[in-house]
Amino acid sequence: MAGTKEHVISVETLLSKKVGVVGTEAGETSRGRDISCGLQRRVIEVIEHGDHEEACELKKKRFEKLREAIDHPNGSGQKATPKIQKVPLLLHDHTHFDKYFKPRIVALGPIHHDTEKYRPAEGYKLRMANYFVQDSGTKDEILYDIVEKNIEQLRKCFDEEVTKKYDDQALAWMLFVDGCAILQSIHWAVSKPCKDWKMKYDLMAFGEQDLFLLENQLPYQLLEDLMNSSAKGDELRKSINSFMMKSQTQGTASPSEKEIRPIHLLDLLRTRIIGKPAESTDPGSINAGKEKERPIQALLGLLRECLLRKRHRDDQNLERTQSYRNVVELKAAGIHVKPPSPRKTHHGSLTSITFDEGLKSYLRLSPIMVDDSTGPKFLNLIAYEMCPDFYNEFEITSYISFLDSLIDNTNDVMELRNAGVLQNHLGSDKEVALLFNEIGTDLVPDPQAYAAVKVAIQSHYDTRWKNWIAEALHEHFRSPWTFLAFSAAIIVLSLTFIQTWFAFKEDRGNSRPRVRR
Repeated sequence: MAGTKEHVISVETLLSKKVGVVGTEAGETSRGRDISCGLQRRVIEVIEHGDHEEACELKKKRFEKLREAIDHPNGSGQKATPKIQKVPLLLHDHTHFDKYFKPRIVALGPIHHDTEKYRPAEGYKLRMANYFVQDSGTKDEILYDIVEKNIEQLRKCFDEEVTKKYDDQALAWMLFVDGCAILQSIHWAVSKPCKDWKMKYDLMAFGEQDLFLLENQLPYQLLEDLMNSSAKGDELRKSINSFMMKSQTQGTASPSEKEIRPIHLLDLLRTRIIGKPAESTDPGSINAGKEKERPIQALLGLLRECLLRKRHRDDQNLERTQSYRNVVELKAAGIHVKPPSPRKTHHGSLTSITFDEGLKSYLRLSPIMVDDSTGPKFLNLIAYEMCPDFYNEFEITSYISFLDSLIDNTNDVMELRNAGVLQNHLGSDKEVALLFNEIGTDLVPDPQAYAAVKVAIQSHYDTRWKNWIAEALHEHFRSPWTFLAFSAAIIVLSLTFIQTWFAFKEDRGNSRPRVRR
């Protein structure tokens, strides 16, 4: 309608935070134009003010993120306690990723909770949780309230990405059921046979394997809270201890229970395998502990650290000349693989490797048992060590990498079995060789791990006369029969020499001219 004034600001204009010229129809008065211009100015001022506040807020968040990143004493951004999280992306390209890193029958915790494949196990978990509540002597609601009351702290044990879709109540219920089910399953697995609680052996074996997957972990603090609230708390702790001893793939020496403060079951398994608790998951706490020492002790510690660093540098320079050696090649050079000497105190740690040098040198390896669970356990321990927020010395990664260098084919596995170092419960020696070659692929161990052992082996190789003697023994005395034949030949030659010598002496005595009187 002519003479009507329309002032239009499009939605697109406001969203893009730009204001165009407001059109007017024909016949618009100067007062209408003034109103339109005033409206435009107000809109522009509001938008500019909003832009300024948004920019300030964004700037503030960026600086907060920056300050959090350098809050760590070493500037690495690592946190004191590693979060329960997904397997690092570097391992996602593994050929058999699902086989080694995904649960077989049961999902524990929030990462795989909604996966359809593991729905059938939910009923089993509820049944086990019910048995736990009955044995605990505490009402189910009281046990749940303990979990719910600590849910904020328990949520912090997980990476934020894996719990963000669950509210506090849903997460508390999940952790309550899963925690009770784990404790009851471990207790029954140790104290009762499968037939007593109607569990097939194959399902039990796969279920135990699922307990040590990185993506299937629960905070150990949750288990502690539930055990503390149960009348059978001491029995449950003993069951976990027995269960871990059975699961640690060999080795007997474990740190004192008072020294262990695990983050989860996989962390507890790692601690038992390496034979000692981690000194600290936070590099900054090492320095904090040294502040409590007396000055002279701190000075001696600093001097020792400097000497160790110098020795590591020297060892690293020598190690550059080292070439690949498997068990058969070591044996050919006079280096024999043996279990640790009973007199040594370090033999309980699976990752302990030493070298005894001599004319007949020995590489000492702790015995290891290999079965169907070996691959998943070690690969998940390696994945745990690779987590970006876990500060460690890559003990498991370095051990598997070293073991992989020793095992090249079936002959190497056979030598390890004959030496009493490896127990093969997997199948053929070929399967064991393939397993270690597979799990040892693309590993980045600690460059200083076993440096002294590697340098000693290289030094043995560099000693030529030892090599020659060892090669001669390896080539010509592979069986006791060749040794007996050689000994017999030496005896025959010795007797022949003695006989010849006496015959010669006798001939000389008879050939002497007689002395005339």
